[in-house]
Amino acid sequence: MNNASNMNNASNNANRGKICRYFFVPQSPWSYLGHARLIALARQHAVQIEVCPFDLGKVFSVSGGVPLSKRSPQRQAYRLQELARWSQALQLPLNAQPKFFPVSGDAASRLIIATRLALGVEVALELTGAIMRALWVEERNIGDEDTLVQIANSCELDGRMLFKSSDTASVQAEYDRNTDDATAASVFGAPWYIVDGEGYWGQDRLDFVERKLME
Repeated sequence: MNNASNMNNASNNANRGKICRYFFVPQSPWSYLGHARLIALARQHAVQIEVCPFDLGKVFSVSGGVPLSKRSPQRQAYRLQELARWSQALQLPLNAQPKFFPVSGDAASRLIIATRLALGVEVALELTGAIMRALWVEERNIGDEDTLVQIANSCELDGRMLFKSSDTASVQAEYDRNTDDATAASVFGAPWYIVDGEGYWGQDRLDFVERKLME
């Protein structure tokens, strides 16, 4: 075994038990652009991901955030430029102005939570990626029940059962708790990653997340 392999194994052993809290909203293009890379980093460094979809609108209301439709034309135009740049740089397909946007992420978030509770983190992360792709690549309405059921079915899940489970008090309670936790942790955007109590805003900070994971 070479020195690089030894170092990588040592890093993985040191990181076992380390957690990355992943605060995201499924209707965020930035969450979509960073999703697969975060999963790859977590696997590479043997780090657990804590899946925390939250209500960004409520966080905006206490953190000074402004919904996209209320931002200045200059900011909206620059956002589209940045999305195009990152899509090209990461070689990830993305329609920056999809047909079904803006869209509420509440139903999709609750479905992700219900999936995590029933089937675990890995399956929930897979479903999250499929929901994000549905919006940002496939032009599908992730606020629609039938669409969400179909997406879950495409992941070889029982979409109808999971959607029914998502409409329960326990799932809503976890969604609310995630939102409260985000506020308590001074989250003000998505995606947001927290490692060892230190927060990182945006998929463009994943390099810094990796450095933290390697400490």
